[in-house]
Amino acid sequence: MNIPLLFFIAVFLTVIFVYNQLIRLRNLVKEGWSGIDVQLKRRADLVPNLVSVVKAYAVHERTLFEEITRIRSEALQPHTVEEQGQSESALTRSLQKLLLLAEAYPGLKADSHFLELQRELAAVETTLQKARRYYNGTVRELNTKIETFPQNLIAGLFSFKPAPFFSLSSDAERSTPEIEL
Repeated sequence: MNIPLLFFIAVFLTVIFVYNQLIRLRNLVKEGWSGIDVQLKRRADLVPNLVSVVKAYAVHERTLFEEITRIRSEALQPHTVEEQGQSESALTRSLQKLLLLAEAYPGLKADSHFLELQRELAAVETTLQKARRYYNGTVRELNTKIETFPQNLIAGLFSFKPAPFFSLSSDAERSTPEIEL
């Protein structure tokens, strides 16, 4: 066999190998985003129940309830990763206000439905945090692969683009809401 043919075969096999790696990583990023999306929907589904339980105790806090309802509706709309991060930051802040409001009502803090909803919300927040870490890990792998040589040549050839990281806008929103049981 001649050397140019061997070189062409080696390049061709490398392109196939790298392309398949990039496809695998892109699919992992999509899977990671799907995990975040599922947890965000679970959290959004808990919000109306939590609001209705608190509403029974705190009738005069109408503006907070309306704000949470509006923000929840916005959070359920399809967004880019960056827009979803902003939307979820707003929902997290509103939920934290709601949980702080509960502190002012001792009867509410003892209500079994409220306590169960708090437990579920804490579990969802923990799972959501794990899903965000997984997503960002797969994004890091994909972006690193796309940006390093020689993979960047193949990624450019097949129009692979870096994926955005899922991030929140403040340190307070990065932590799980404090929920006292």
